[in-house]
Amino acid sequence: MIIICQKPLKRLKINGIALFPFIFIRKPEDKQNNILINHEKIHLRQQIELLVIFFYIFYVFEYYYWLFKLKNKDLAYRRISFEREAYTNESDLAYLSKRRLWGFRKYL
Repeated sequence: MIIICQKPLKRLKINGIALFPFIFIRKPEDKQNNILINHEKIHLRQQIELLVIFFYIFYVFEYYYWLFKLKNKDLAYRRISFEREAYTNESDLAYLSKRRLWGFRKYL
């Protein structure tokens, strides 16, 4: 389910976020942004595979690992394996239909 949530996402300076089982987007017109929606759907699949809670634990752990190593929050965010998988495949709208279980592992 896609929910428009303008103010909180604007404060966070993000266009969308997947919090199982929802996709929150900032702009109503982004409902038609297939690349953004696909990116967030990839995250939903990752969350399901890791039983949601383990996704968030691993996500935060990996973010702080890269932040400590790179000393740059934007680079740390981009190095998270979940984000690398999502950004690499967001333009492939058929990706989820051919994605293997735990597909994020190859981005570790």
